[in-house]
Amino acid sequence: MLTGKRILLIISGGIAAYKSLELIRGLKKSGASVRCIVTQGGQQFVTPLSVAALAEEQVFTDLFSLKDESEMGHIRLSREADLVVVAPASANIMAQMAHGLTEDLASTTLLATNRPVMICPAMNPMMWQHDATQDNLKTLQSRGINIIAPADGDMACGEVGTGRMREPEEILTAITAYFQDNRPLAGLSALVTSGPTYEPIDPVRFIGNRSSGKQGHAIAAALKSAGAAVTLVTGPVNLPAPQGVKTISVQTAQEMLKACENALPCDIAICAAAVSDWRVKKAADQKIKKGADKSAPTLEFIENPDILQTIATHKNRPALVVGFAAETENLIENAQAKLTKKSCDWIIANNVGDHDIFGQDQNHVSLITTEKVTDWPPANKEAIARDIVEEIIHHFVNLKMIEAAE
Repeated sequence: MLTGKRILLIISGGIAAYKSLELIRGLKKSGASVRCIVTQGGQQFVTPLSVAALAEEQVFTDLFSLKDESEMGHIRLSREADLVVVAPASANIMAQMAHGLTEDLASTTLLATNRPVMICPAMNPMMWQHDATQDNLKTLQSRGINIIAPADGDMACGEVGTGRMREPEEILTAITAYFQDNRPLAGLSALVTSGPTYEPIDPVRFIGNRSSGKQGHAIAAALKSAGAAVTLVTGPVNLPAPQGVKTISVQTAQEMLKACENALPCDIAICAAAVSDWRVKKAADQKIKKGADKSAPTLEFIENPDILQTIATHKNRPALVVGFAAETENLIENAQAKLTKKSCDWIIANNVGDHDIFGQDQNHVSLITTEKVTDWPPANKEAIARDIVEEIIHHFVNLKMIEAAE
């Protein structure tokens, strides 16, 4: 149910922290990946080692760890999740959230996040009923924080009342329901192109490029998570097909164009593939051999079809057409020119002048429309894919093709 979802679990102080271990197990079993932050209070009840063993990920504890900040950082932690879950959520961390306090890694991450947050309060009944806690609760609810209200029962302190953290199975059900209910692109269809194209020279040689397909595949997965019916047309890549996405594998630009046209009509088209601009006019039927004088063969090239422009001007044009511009110089100027030339709605521009960028998990892009240029901070490709999908959701809300979330 949660395949491909990324959960950031914050474990704060309280005896209920032991339940977080079973929650991690359930999340993993449901297909989610789990990163964890354990506060100093949380470490009094569960060890980072046990959390790491179950999550199969590094556990984060210290805001000022230079190693963590250089490799991960609280900003990336806060942005690279589909959902942030605080379980247990102590009275203290609820107060920090309500008042914007940043005293440790957990509270700093919560203040920095732009992702949805779900909290599972756990505390003594008198603490839960206190006016201060109830005021903080109302503040958090007014900000759209998802609350999994505590249950009644016997408390570890010996008292009876409301304050028990919900059982891991109940929290897992709530998380699953959240993702089922928050699929704003349900009913819409999307086409995504990804990876390189390989244009044959002869049966053993080809012209290609260094595209890994990671960004295009991440976009297809993010669109699927948002509820869209997705067709992914991909060139040769060493990546698994995203779960639940109709995937069509091709080799050449001509094959990619044919597959894309067959996928029309659709509502959204995102052309993330690095399509070869040229192909050999006549590929050899047999392997080309070296001549007696060892001279290099002469190859005649012709231009490949322009897939982005074809889709953007097609009789079955999607409501939103997004292209990519991989540039080595004059990034914004070249991307803006491409936006006009290709007749698309948006361009996602990234600088590929550094050859080491190819195949990496990180990317740095700018979103370019006819109205504005928005430079997004560097992030991993999954996070960028989610940001692109968020922009798409806002676009279709404005078009009134989907309803705004309440």
